[in-house]
Amino acid sequence: MLTNRILNRPARSTEPEPEPEPVAHRADTVTGSTTATTTAADFGLLLIRLTFGLLMTAHGAQKIFGLFGGRGLTVTGKGFAALGYHPGKLFATIGGLSELLGGLGLALGLLTPLAAAALIVVMINAMTTVTGAHGLWETDGGVEYSVCIAVVALALAAIGPGRLAADRYLPWGAGGWKEAAFALGLGGLAAVITLAL
Repeated sequence: MLTNRILNRPARSTEPEPEPEPVAHRADTVTGSTTATTTAADFGLLLIRLTFGLLMTAHGAQKIFGLFGGRGLTVTGKGFAALGYHPGKLFATIGGLSELLGGLGLALGLLTPLAAAALIVVMINAMTTVTGAHGLWETDGGVEYSVCIAVVALALAAIGPGRLAADRYLPWGAGGWKEAAFALGLGGLAAVITLAL
């Protein structure tokens, strides 16, 4: 009986089954056209970008302008000089602008791989000159905070900023391996050059 059912079952269709419609699209019932819609993932990326990007922007503004309880460029420049960056004020300006503009770029989803690279270079420098000697944990002055910032920036370059971003229609707007490699490569190269000066 079982053998008879197996041998006499209907033949399978050789035509491929249609692929399911992507989650980020819906069919218009009137025209039949497909339009893109935002998803929870897009809003999740926006939340990460705004929170992370605006906090990094504010962190840069602390260095450059002395806003949000920051010390400003003159004091920050002296701190950079004490770490071996000469002239200190110039390197403080570069570091502060990298955080300010990189954070703003991520918040807006604008030039995402470049914005990520700007934050990665600053964090590599921070780990090398300040926190690396203190181990992993922030409570001991370690690299925990810097690693988290660098990884989130790199992940945003890899994932892409989402549909709610200025980069939406640009070639790098969807993220990918090339975008992540660009962010990490440029950030790493700029850090090597900065540390060699």
